[in-house]
Order: sequence, then C-alpha cells, then structure tokens
Amino acid sequence: MKDLTVGKEGPIILKFALPMLLGNVFQQLYNIVDSVVVGNYLGKEALSAVGASFPLIFVMLSLVIGFGMGTSIIVAQYFGAKKMDHVKKAVDTMFIVMFFSSIVLTIVGIAASEWIFRLIKLPESILSYAVTYFNITMIGNIATFGYNGVTAILRGLGDSKTPLYFIIISTIVNIVLDLLFVIVFKWGIAGVAWATIISQTGAFITAIIYLNRTHKIIKFTLFKWEFDKSIFTKTLKIGLPSGMQHMFVSIGMLALFGIVNQFGTDVIAAYSVASRIDSFALLPAMNFSMALTSFVGQNIGANRQDRVKSGMWATIKMTSYISIFFTIISVLFGRSLMRLFTPDLAVIEIGAHYLLIVSLFYVLFSVMFTVNAVFRGAGDTLIPMFITLASLWLIRVPLSYVLSMDIQFTDILHWTGQPGNVSGIWWGIPIAWIFGTVVSYLYYLTGKWKTKAVVHN
Repeated sequence: MKDLTVGKEGPIILKFALPMLLGNVFQQLYNIVDSVVVGNYLGKEALSAVGASFPLIFVMLSLVIGFGMGTSIIVAQYFGAKKMDHVKKAVDTMFIVMFFSSIVLTIVGIAASEWIFRLIKLPESILSYAVTYFNITMIGNIATFGYNGVTAILRGLGDSKTPLYFIIISTIVNIVLDLLFVIVFKWGIAGVAWATIISQTGAFITAIIYLNRTHKIIKFTLFKWEFDKSIFTKTLKIGLPSGMQHMFVSIGMLALFGIVNQFGTDVIAAYSVASRIDSFALLPAMNFSMALTSFVGQNIGANRQDRVKSGMWATIKMTSYISIFFTIISVLFGRSLMRLFTPDLAVIEIGAHYLLIVSLFYVLFSVMFTVNAVFRGAGDTLIPMFITLASLWLIRVPLSYVLSMDIQFTDILHWTGQPGNVSGIWWGIPIAWIFGTVVSYLYYLTGKWKTKAVVHN
C-alpha cells in the first residue's frame, strides 16, 4: 500500500504508473504474440477473426470492468481518509459482484456470439474462426474478472508494482503455450484461445495466493465475503458510467468492424493488426491516466485538492513526450511493424496507411485521457461517459461511415493504394479525439467535478 498524498506529484505519478505500464506492455505482448503466431501460421482469415473478436469480448467485460474501476476509486478515497473498515467492505462487495457477473456473461456471450458476428456481416470465411476463438475465451471469464478485480483493488491501495509480477508470469506462460498449441500440437485458433485462458487463470491464482499471504484487509476468503449494500450503491454509481462507457465504446468498435467488413479480408486483417499496434502505442496514456485516477482519489479523500491540478499537468507533460515518440516510430516504421504480423503485401500497405493517419494525433488522445482521469478520480464518471459516447457515436462512427462511401473526397482523405475510400474510416478516429479533448478540457475548467467526491471531510 502506498500513500499518494505526500511528495512531489510528477515523480510519484511516474513511479506509480511505470509498473502498471510495464504490466500492460507484457499483457499486450502476449496479445501481439497471439496475432504474430496466428498471422504467420494460420493465415489472414484466422488473423481477421482474432481482431474481430476483441470488440465483442470487451462488450462482455465492460460493465464488470467499470465496477472494478468504481471499486478502485472508492478504495483509494477510503484509504486516503484512513477508513480501513470501509476498504474491506468495498473489496468483499466487489468479489461477490465479479463472481456472479462472470458466470452470467459467460452464458450470454457463448449463446449470442454467432448471431452478433453475423449481425456485423463478418465474412463466412472468417465466421467459424471467430466463433471458436470467442467462445473458448469466454470460458475463462471467472479468472479474467477475478484478476482484473484484484489489480483494481491494489491500484486503489497505491500498489501498482505487484500486478506487474503476475502479468510477467502470465505472459511467459501464454507465449510458450501459443507456440506449443499452434505449431507443435496443431490446434489452430482454438490453441491460441486455450493458451490465453490458461495463462490468465495462472495469473489469477497467483494473485489470490499473494493476497492471502500478505494482505489482511483484502484477503480472498470464498463464501466469507460481506456484502455491503451502501458501498455497492456508491460503487455502482461511480462504476456504472465507466462500465457503460466501455460497453458502448466496444459496441462502437463492433459498428466500425461492420463498416470495415464491407471491404473484405485484406482490410479486416489490416485493421486487426494496425489497431493492435495502435493499442500498444496508446498504452502509456491509458496507464498514466489510471495512475492519475488513484492519485486524484487519494488526494481528494485526504482533502488535498491543491495537488490535483499539478498532478494533471505533470501527467500531460509526460504522456505527450511518450506519444510523440510513438508517432515517430509509427510514421517511419509502419510497414516494418506490419510485416511482423503478416507477409501479405496488400494487408501491410493498408495497415501502414492506418498508422500514418492515426499516429499523428496520439498527443491529443493522451491529453483527453489524462483530463478524464481527473474526473474519475474525483468520483465524477458520468461526464467522461457522455463525452466518450458523443465522440464515438456522434463523430467517429458516422464520420467513418460517410468518409468510407464511394464518393471522391480530397486527396488528403482519399489516398491512392487504398481500396475504395477505406482511409476515410481511419480519419474518423483522430477527428473524434479532437472533439473529445476540447469538450473534456472545457468541462475541467468549470470545476464542477470537484463536488462529486465519495468521502467528505
């Protein structure tokens, strides 16, 4: 447990964020290894199926992820206020909700998967791969939810280092099993899914053993949890908007896949790979924002709002430098990065164009995420939800659809080498980020987010 209410803001946030960032780098690493193995050994149809499955997986996980985020914020504020009995109740309540939610969502996800893939018009050549991969992945929901819940709690307590060790173990296991199941055992795309389940289950079991040996407050004791209705209501109030935000973002990703799917397997495969590379580049902004959320939560709980503003600007500065670095890498080496995943030249070219367009706006994404992290840490999760949904559903999805239509736009939007107007789909992404950044900062200036704290001193 780490107290984030004392010390210079920038170095504290950096030190807290780095273990989370490294952990997520490892987590993305085994996702990337999945794609590399699939793309090089199973073909672009299987590669497209893995990419198409991820938005649907996140739809299934969103509400529970949001509840975990709500728990992390409440734990941070109670810990900052030194109310340890409330911390224990918040942890118990989260475990109960996670357990039952994972079972329900597993059943729903498996039952609805094929229907949803057909709804977004996934080509028949890809459909069976996607259904197989998705359904097997759903079997591991209990472990996935449990692990994410444990890491959310530890972040709220100021411990971002321990989850790093868990994810390193999980990544190594996943990479080894990927190679074993696909190359040696010839299990195909099912082998990739089983490797993910086994590695995540191992991470969850390791986390539980750690909790039971080192933390009296958050010890994992099955069937001895205490459900607190009041804390559940507060957690739901904070976490539900974040969960809804994640869910509608994931549905938006499915809608974008519905647009992408109209351009065929090459574009689907390119988008699947390029968005993986994109996600890796955006990790620093996401992880620094999570660190800032815990930082803001603890400082508001301790009635140290003077530290919030300086913490936000320190985070913007750090993430902007990192974003510029990734922009340079993506622009200069986009094709080389794509070649790691597939030897198909058409797929490589389409993906490189995606990276060239989107990477120029990484700094805006980092600013948007950082400002929204301040709101969440203060307990104001409703406004970030509305901003995100407006950016996605009023700007990104409609604009991507319009710009992908068979209309001749300017040479800036319609670059040669792209089938149809597919580059128009990519332009919807940064334009939505511009909108989200401007609206988020305007709301920050109002100061209304300061009144949403759970703990009042």
